[in-house]
Formats: sequence, structure tokens, C-alpha cells
Amino acid sequence: MTIQQRPRHPEKAKKADSVIPRKPKWIRKKKVEGDAYYETRRLMRDHDLTTVCEEAACPNIGECWSKRHATMMIMGEVCTRGCSFCNVSTGRPDTLDAFEPGRVAAAVKKLGLRHVVITSVDRDDLSDGGSEHIAQTIRAVRHQNPGTTIEVLTPDFLGKGAAAETVFDAAPDVFNHNLETVPHLYPTVRPGARYYTSLRLLDDAKRANPEIFTKSGLMVGLGETLNDIRQVMDDLRAANVDFLTVGQYLQPTPKHHPIDRFWTPEEFAQLEQIARSKGFLHVSATPLTRSSFHADEDFAALKEARQKAIANRA
Repeated sequence: MTIQQRPRHPEKAKKADSVIPRKPKWIRKKKVEGDAYYETRRLMRDHDLTTVCEEAACPNIGECWSKRHATMMIMGEVCTRGCSFCNVSTGRPDTLDAFEPGRVAAAVKKLGLRHVVITSVDRDDLSDGGSEHIAQTIRAVRHQNPGTTIEVLTPDFLGKGAAAETVFDAAPDVFNHNLETVPHLYPTVRPGARYYTSLRLLDDAKRANPEIFTKSGLMVGLGETLNDIRQVMDDLRAANVDFLTVGQYLQPTPKHHPIDRFWTPEEFAQLEQIARSKGFLHVSATPLTRSSFHADEDFAALKEARQKAIANRA
């Protein structure tokens, strides 16, 4: 008897295919594997953990895992949203695993991470959007790893009232929520989200605890213009966001949102210059930038930039 596997992206099944263009030379990466890579993968399997590195088909997985850096994705591997850019499976998720926070904390300890990034799927099926589970994970990691700084990349908690406050109260060192794209592309890129809801979430995080670093990320290559990006930067600075990441969108399959164009390294350098001029404490803008790529180094740079800013005001 043959068991039919559930389609990974059922909401995209009837969409017309689009041709995935060949990547330019500045996007291509050599495959990096080794003992540390396989050790990291084995540790994730042993602890029954999901990583966004694998689920989102991140191009940097080889480099990160070879440094024993893995971004754990909690609350399952199935998302309730169907964003047109995302490679994570869509559908009806399983019930939450109450033991997952402890396993995440144990994995962080075994990896010896100084800084950990924890992300999650959207859980619109839960009354609190999963905020309590995220908070429990923060507390578990901090309990087992008191010297490790914690960064969370959360859903938007759309329609969940004050659920996000549960995460703010757990006091992660970095609160990250990605805007992903510019407002006019939301209906096709993030149809289940609302631009100003996401922006307000970042503003609320900073108001709840000004000591928390706030962070957001954008993709380019979806059909936005430079002026669109400038406006989003202004919106993020109005919400007092500290750190901006900008990377090239890479189309996972022919059913996903088509690539409009590849931005050049020179254009990314221009984006970084513009963002820094607007007052972000830290900016990472390269074709292969992703939210958790070099997150430990970026956190150190964030702290240093804040200290300099404080000293300059004194």
C-alpha cells in the first residue's frame, strides 16, 4: 500500500509555474560541510528539533552549521500562513509539544552557543498565537544557559490581542519580527499579514522594554523600488527599530513568488549606506543576508553601537 505524502504547499498547487532564473555569480555559494556540520545536524535530530535553516532552504546552512550555529524553529514545522515567498510547509499544525522548550535549551547547551536565535511558524490556530510557548522557551534557555543571549524571531500575533506582551515580559535580548517586504506587495507576498500590524508590533516591543534590541528584515527582488525601501526604513526608524537586515529573495520552487530581479552587491552597499544614514544602530545588507546569519557577531556589534551612542550623548 502506497502512502500519499501530503503536499508541502497545498495553497500554491493551482498557481502557474514561473521560471526560476539562473543565480548570478555573487549569489552562488560553495557547499560547506564537515565534521561540525554533521555533528550539528545529528544534535538537531537527537533532540527532535526543527530548524529554519532546513525548512526555509537557507543558502547559508553549510557555513552556519559548520560553526555549530543552528536557528531552531519551534511550535512545529507546519505554518498556518501561506506566504508566497516561503518554503515552510503550510497546513494544519500538530498540538504544541510541552517538552520542546527544554529540548531547545539542552541543544543550546550542547552546541555551546553564546547567542541563539529561535524562530517559529505562525500558529493562528492557537488563542495566543503561541506567545506563551515562545516565552517558556526563552525562560528554559536562560535557565540552562545563563550566559547565552537570546534572540527571538516571532510571528505577528495578528488578532491575538495583547498576546505579544507575554513574549516582551520574558525579556529576550533581541526581539525580531520581519516586515519582509514593502506595503503594496503585502497582498501577494504576505496575504495573511498586515504591514502596519507588523510595524506596530516592533514599536510595542520597544515601548514595553527600551533595553530590548529590536530588529526587522526585508527581502528585495520581489518587485519593490528603491524609494519603497527608503519609506520602509523611515517607518522602522519611527518605530525605533535598532537593527535592519536586507537580503536577496531566492525563489524556492516554480510555484512560489517569481523573482523580479537580482539586486547587485553595489546596490546592497547603497542600501546599507542609506539605512545607516537614517540612524539604525546596525545594518546588514548583502545578497545572502538572512535574519540569523552571523547573528552572534551582529549582536556584539549592536551592543557596541549602543554604547557609543550613549557615550556620544553624554
